[in-house]
Amino acid sequence: MPQDHIRIYEVGPRDGLQNEPHSVPAATKIELIKRLGMNGLKHIEATAFVSPKWVPQMADHNEIMRAISAFPASDIAYPVLVPNDKGMDAAMASGAKDIAVFTAASESFTQKNINASIAQSIERFIPVIEKAKSENISVRGYVSCIAGCPYESDINPSAVAEVASTLYHMGCNEISLGDTIGTGTPNKISDVIKAVSDRVPVSALALHCHDTYGQALANIYAGLEQGITIIDSSVGGLGGCPYAKGASGNVATEDVVYMLEGMGINTGIDLDGLIETAWYICDQINRAPASKLAHAKKK
Repeated sequence: MPQDHIRIYEVGPRDGLQNEPHSVPAATKIELIKRLGMNGLKHIEATAFVSPKWVPQMADHNEIMRAISAFPASDIAYPVLVPNDKGMDAAMASGAKDIAVFTAASESFTQKNINASIAQSIERFIPVIEKAKSENISVRGYVSCIAGCPYESDINPSAVAEVASTLYHMGCNEISLGDTIGTGTPNKISDVIKAVSDRVPVSALALHCHDTYGQALANIYAGLEQGITIIDSSVGGLGGCPYAKGASGNVATEDVVYMLEGMGINTGIDLDGLIETAWYICDQINRAPASKLAHAKKK
């Protein structure tokens, strides 16, 4: 495992909060983003330019981006999720410099999630990626259901590789492979990464694990063994998927950082400050962090 540095891609402010049943004030989200940056996170997915009708928790995206634009200049990236050309126009108007698009390796999941086939979802990305490239905006591509689907059960690694390769060759700089329902195990995750890395450079791959079955850290370790150097995580283990039964949440950033630092891998993140941030946001939404470390290290 030759990596001496791992990049953590924090998804808490967007993926972690987008399905909260009660509205989270914009000021709370802004404070969360600020705290994450202060504690060393360099890639913080801030919001999503999606329809408020479908994702009301992200209706404050413009307010979030205005606040971020007033932050002191730094080397922190604040990607935003965009579903289509309309969302891209809104994201660009807000000053977004990094975006993400999303699809899945499962036809059934894609239909349930965005009411489109995989091919149709990818077709929507063509003008988005063209606009991004013309403005030197980086593009990340999410591929959900890499190890299993709530509607189709197991997913063939070759299907994941096909979607990931298509996104990469369309112009996505980075491809995030998501175990959306958390059913993956280390061997499954290794098989997926091997299949995808035959068609996409492993340096362009990220791993996005949910901890529904308690396998996330083991799966991340398997990813590290395959050469993965980008790990998605969510402070406090926030998040889940409304279309995936039992998908309790993303792996907690603080648990990932603790594991990596214990392995001698540099993350550049202040772990104590991160744990305080996990308690901050969870207190704001009236729940306890999902991470074991946050409880073990609570002051």
